[in-house]
Amino acid sequence: MNASIVYRREAAVSVSEFRRVLVESGMGSGRPVADERRLEALLHGANLIITARLNNDSRLLVGIARCVTDFSWCCYVPDLAVSGSMQGHKVGTNLLDELRRELGSQVSLVLLSYPDAVGFYEKIGMVRVSDAFCYERAC
Repeated sequence: MNASIVYRREAAVSVSEFRRVLVESGMGSGRPVADERRLEALLHGANLIITARLNNDSRLLVGIARCVTDFSWCCYVPDLAVSGSMQGHKVGTNLLDELRRELGSQVSLVLLSYPDAVGFYEKIGMVRVSDAFCYERAC
């Protein structure tokens, strides 16, 4: 990969680029990508967004970590998405590293993994949690 990637905190990301990365990452089937209002609500509800953009004229979004955090104790990462063409180039790892730099070492990161991504999280040193619970969403 020859292009450099810039990782940074952003206040806003467009619905169209968020949708594109979700679809390109393979997460499109598990997210409401056809519902623009819901995607907008997902972005609006996040209070921390870290992006990965190609450092060229287009500033193309190639990865995103969408988060909800109290900035003191924990951070939930409902979306860590990397465009398929950029997977395997440490973009996901770097997004999480930037997120950890932003939050500091006293804030834990929590996420739910797709089954196909479990190996990635184990490889980068995240610990599997066995005592987690949730109420499933209706749709």
